[in-house]
Amino acid sequence: MIKEIVAEADDRMKKAVDVLRKDFGSLRAGRATPALLEKILVDYYGVPTPINQMANISVPEPRLLVIQPWDKSVISSIEKAILKSDLGLTPNNDGTVIRLSIPQLTQERRTELVKVVRKKAEESRVAIRNIRRDANDQLKDFEKEGEISEDETRRGQEEVQKTTDKYVKEVDQVLENKEKEIMEV
Repeated sequence: MIKEIVAEADDRMKKAVDVLRKDFGSLRAGRATPALLEKILVDYYGVPTPINQMANISVPEPRLLVIQPWDKSVISSIEKAILKSDLGLTPNNDGTVIRLSIPQLTQERRTELVKVVRKKAEESRVAIRNIRRDANDQLKDFEKEGEISEDETRRGQEEVQKTTDKYVKEVDQVLENKEKEIMEV
């Protein structure tokens, strides 16, 4: 019973860290990456569709993304979706492909991004702590119902705390790496 609670908490905490990694992947750090376009949806015959499901996205240079749609008729729709997005990038369309050049980040924008990244990391830590609280509550409930002893509850809580510490440390590591990437000129 305790192992199941700890395993479930571990799984949920791992997912929280994965979500953070994915969020960080879509943040622009002055380097071109196809993950930048993941959240952009294009109106494709009335259906909101992610760009990566309707085009090849390549990175020929560190500051350039090339989007090559499989259906040439959607080029203008992709262009509009990119312009409407919060990326702040202007697409260049030559009729067959769309080129997105990623400009250098200003120092001001870098510090803004670091604040955003830290906020997202803190949200992940809070999510992990909430998962810890849920697991500890489950353990206390089992103790109240007499299904496990006080010692087993304490051992279970210690295991949950070790798992929590592991994932909070992982969040800190992911944050540190992203900060370095953002501040890199």
